[in-house]
Amino acid sequence: MSETATIPDAAIVLDTVQLRLGNQSFEFNDQIASGKITAITGMSGSGKSTLLNLIAGFETPDQGRIRIGSEDITDLPPAKRPVSLVFQDHNLFAHLDLATNIGLGIDPSLRLGAADRLAVSQALKRVGLGGYDRRKPATLSGGEKQRAAFARALVRRKPVLLLDEPFAALDPGLRASMADLLLDLHRETGQSVLIVSHDPQDVRRLADDVLFLDQGRISLHCDAKTFLSGEGPAALKTFLGPFHDRDRF
Repeated sequence: MSETATIPDAAIVLDTVQLRLGNQSFEFNDQIASGKITAITGMSGSGKSTLLNLIAGFETPDQGRIRIGSEDITDLPPAKRPVSLVFQDHNLFAHLDLATNIGLGIDPSLRLGAADRLAVSQALKRVGLGGYDRRKPATLSGGEKQRAAFARALVRRKPVLLLDEPFAALDPGLRASMADLLLDLHRETGQSVLIVSHDPQDVRRLADDVLFLDQGRISLHCDAKTFLSGEGPAALKTFLGPFHDRDRF
């Protein structure tokens, strides 16, 4: 997996996507560039995870369409969408060893051929877990579990990678290490990466572009430098707070 993969156009188009959950309404109308790392950030409750869930297929819009490249995915179930997901809690099955957990990313029925098993082994090595094939998740550290989740995303070979607060449970040193790994994997795969985070440091380390959400809407879509400068709506300055003030000097 040392060579850059050939990834089809994976621009994500949100065409007047509307959703109501209880008393809260969401509306997203934007286009997310193919092949970039785009951070989705904003205050708690602004709609970050909801937007990711709409793209992943865990929520269905009341109105509007979602496209990835030329494909309308609005009505596709999650398993049929051209996306891989990494969550904060890793989603590893405790009773299965790592090789089996990662093999699920290739075929949920685990009907794996020799090439599939080799791909699993190579993915583990690529994320620094070579030789961990028979280890159970309970024997791993938080960082190792996250690496395993990245390995599973690698073997799926989907053009879009969605990450929901993937580093939130890690200490600062591990966060930096995992961010470096994500950057390396992105350079190799060329995937379109969307990462939900409330931490401006993740934006600084990782993002090409940023979607800043406020009250269920995309309030600002800009490059990372503009976002970190605090230029934009008042809610952005409130969100950045001391980080913005410190960054100015």
